[in-house]
Amino acid sequence: MLRSHDDKVKELLGRMTTEEKLGQVQQLTWTGDTGPGGGQTKEIEALARAGRLGSVLNLHGAKWTNDLQRLAVEESRLGIPLLFGFDVIHGFWTTFPIPLAQASAFDPAVAETDARVSAAETRSQGVRWTFSPMMDVTNEPRWGRIAESSGEDPYLNAVLAVAKVRGYQGPADGSGLRSGEHVAACAKHFVAYGGAEGGRDYNTVDLSEQRLRNHYLPPFKAALDAGAATVMAAFNTVGGVPAHANSHTMNSILKGEWDFDGFVVSDYTGVMELVAHGYAEDAAHAAELALTHGLDMEMVSTHIADHGAELLDAGRISMERLDDAVTRILRLKYALGLFDDPYTDEAAEIAGPTAEARAAAREAAARSMVLLKNEGGVLPLKPGGTIAVVGPHADSADQHGTWAGPGRLVFDTVSVLDAVRAAAPGADVRHSGGGDPAMAAAAAWAADVTVVVVGEDSAISGEAASRSEIDLPAGQQQLIEAVAATGKPFVVVLVNGRPLTIGGWVDRAPAVLEAWHAGIEAGNAVADILFGTVNPGGKLPVSFPRTVGQIPVYYNRESTGRPYDEAEKYVSKYLDLPDGPQFVFGHGLSYTTFTTGEPRLSRTEIAVDALERGETVEVTVPVANTGDRTGDEVVQLYIHDVAASVVQPVRRLRAFERVTLAPGEERLLRFTLGAEDLGFWTNDPAGTYVLERGRIDVYTGTSSAATARGSLRLV
Repeated sequence: MLRSHDDKVKELLGRMTTEEKLGQVQQLTWTGDTGPGGGQTKEIEALARAGRLGSVLNLHGAKWTNDLQRLAVEESRLGIPLLFGFDVIHGFWTTFPIPLAQASAFDPAVAETDARVSAAETRSQGVRWTFSPMMDVTNEPRWGRIAESSGEDPYLNAVLAVAKVRGYQGPADGSGLRSGEHVAACAKHFVAYGGAEGGRDYNTVDLSEQRLRNHYLPPFKAALDAGAATVMAAFNTVGGVPAHANSHTMNSILKGEWDFDGFVVSDYTGVMELVAHGYAEDAAHAAELALTHGLDMEMVSTHIADHGAELLDAGRISMERLDDAVTRILRLKYALGLFDDPYTDEAAEIAGPTAEARAAAREAAARSMVLLKNEGGVLPLKPGGTIAVVGPHADSADQHGTWAGPGRLVFDTVSVLDAVRAAAPGADVRHSGGGDPAMAAAAAWAADVTVVVVGEDSAISGEAASRSEIDLPAGQQQLIEAVAATGKPFVVVLVNGRPLTIGGWVDRAPAVLEAWHAGIEAGNAVADILFGTVNPGGKLPVSFPRTVGQIPVYYNRESTGRPYDEAEKYVSKYLDLPDGPQFVFGHGLSYTTFTTGEPRLSRTEIAVDALERGETVEVTVPVANTGDRTGDEVVQLYIHDVAASVVQPVRRLRAFERVTLAPGEERLLRFTLGAEDLGFWTNDPAGTYVLERGRIDVYTGTSSAATARGSLRLV
């Protein structure tokens, strides 16, 4: 994709000094609150003028980026432009739902729309590189960064990563990077960050080669096949070796097996942290290890730039490796058109969310919400009578969620209270704020129905926000129980950045809507669901545990030699818990009802060598809307390799489709299974993918608990 610019890169590289090369592998962060010329920006300005800086983090605004860019382009010896990067995770001005929520939509168009809107807003600010998408597969809800993930399944993470890359960059061949509507994507965090022990951020990850290749690497491979221009290293160790200096993952797999031609950037001070890991003795050693083992650009810390010359002189790093790193960085700058047009049109700068962007965010938020429970016909609400809206998040104007863009500082989210009032202008909408259970109960007594809005503040999910307990924060369960004690109808709306343990109260709530942190239009999207303007169709991309004591609990587990049996003692289970999670992966309800039929396979037997030649098996599944409302259903296909040389998960998601059906409408869905679906990676460090003879069961339905089954035999 990027190698087409290598002739220009080679010519420029030949004119660069060692100091200029070391400058290209350095990214510094903008820490001032003004444009160029003041405070902590002096080092950046001086290095830009000297042609000894490759990238700048956290500066946005067309004028500010232009002013700094002029120093690099017009005053440095070679005029190499700067690359401005920014964390645009789920929106710049227009905040979309957090990525975990977007995964709940089971609709790649949601992720692609977020990326497309975000890219246009970001590019207009002079920023051409975003540190997204994150595709850290995780089954650890205590880990705060699950909010940025697409959950516990590699396939779902891969599908959504591809959609995000396409929205940010355009076509996989990189031809869209020069467009004023696109930015370069960054696949992160490479790799296995989501496996952090105990759910503690930045913590150790120890895993087998097959788990690395089958579970954690597939989303990255998919993102790179979609054209992702850069990769970010992870904070964790992988098999005892920090990811920032892991030659196996960066050199052997990423740049060797996958032939990745973009560049790898460190995470924030990740090179410096090699010393704290106990892997590097000092700063110079950290620089040596990181660069030699595959890292190309250092973010914030300056070990490679500071010690590169001495390391070259001592033969501890090679000029060939430095030139390779610089080549990769310059390739992207050429692909982005920075050498031809380094500046941003200040008159075309997007200054805030447009009406169209808000509408897209509202639709995305509603598609991302999951109806966990609905008994007694509580939902949808009628837009009349007396409605109480209570709970600590009822009137919250901050549902942006973790790692929201600059828009969170300027634009409030729509609150649930305001949205309910707007959606039901003829109703008597009453509000009891805060977390006082008695006040909430009093409001519920006086109302026909109560909306209880509870959950987490944005600040207690996300990076450095691990929690040892993932119940509702203090007092919120008591508030729900006080409302429940009135005997009046109510619905609980959850606003949160991770799965929560809700077993203490969920049985008492007739209806529960998982709304997540849904972005700038959060309240309106909640109201759309509550009043039935939108029929909920989202599904859980991660299991909801019953209690933290059973974590990790996830659908794609391996069976043991003594699988669960309620009637047996000596099996794998807890004495004090039922088997399985509170809500399974793929669960989600609707205001209508659906049926799915048995899967039909186009063939029940296929030769391994036929699969290797590209032959496939088609699976058809009928789905029908048997209710009285138009609605969405997500039909899911899972496989289980019954007996394999490496024990396989009891279920693996391999396909899904979200469909909209009118009452009485039936549709036949078609899915295709090929070699990439039916095989697996072994523990060979060199990478061996195998297709083994034997039986594979194919399950279809509307969650990971689906029981409809067909069988395929590989011969």
